[in-house]
Amino acid sequence: VHAPYIQSDRISLYENALHLLMQKGIVYPCACSRRDVESAQSAPHAGDDGPPYAGTCRGRYTDFETARYARGDGQNPAWRFTTPDRNVSFFDSFCGEQSVNILCATGDFVLARHPLGAGYQLAVVVDDAAMGVTEVIRGDDLLSSTPRQLLLYEALGLQAPAFAHVPLLVGPDGRRLAKRHGDTRIGFFRERGVRPQTLVGWLAYWSGLCSAPEPCMPADLISSFSLARVPKGAVIVDESAQRKILGTSSHSGC
Repeated sequence: VHAPYIQSDRISLYENALHLLMQKGIVYPCACSRRDVESAQSAPHAGDDGPPYAGTCRGRYTDFETARYARGDGQNPAWRFTTPDRNVSFFDSFCGEQSVNILCATGDFVLARHPLGAGYQLAVVVDDAAMGVTEVIRGDDLLSSTPRQLLLYEALGLQAPAFAHVPLLVGPDGRRLAKRHGDTRIGFFRERGVRPQTLVGWLAYWSGLCSAPEPCMPADLISSFSLARVPKGAVIVDESAQRKILGTSSHSGC
């Protein structure tokens, strides 16, 4: 119904959205590198998104190619959104009331490093709106992106969905699971004979949706699903948990 589903086939949708923002005069090409942004701050407070952007390139370049030439390193410039100086407030179904001034937190934020606007912040808004998404449940590492996306929904005249940001599975160091914690890919476990029901059971257990990591299928969890059962903090997955999963590879499931 909402095809095409491959992002590279949806470029025209992002281009149209970018052009609308350009017509409104609220996006501009930025030739600054990350180092430029950091050096422009007298006392940077770097978070996940780095220090706030000072608006150096606002009104500086007439088009994307001019900004690309100004960089002088062959790299694409960025499209930045001209951020209003006001709080963006919303209710998160898991984290509760949220309110942040994006101009103070990040400054004019990057939409994309593609000449036609095919970057995460813009693409996710355009895709979700086009596909009629009304509820978004995702990891809380994306909570800080939500106010920026809400500004884009507003600027594009689109209806924003409801959001819920839940904790991540993390390693013993408190950082989200990655290669540094060993091979945690689903494919790694499947290649070693772990059945889908087993993996779903462990994920359901870590998510608070069942009291023990018993094999099950997603459909088995629907009737009792509730965000209230999800742990409030991140769940640690260490090597012993991975060994337990591998040790259940020969168990039968439901």
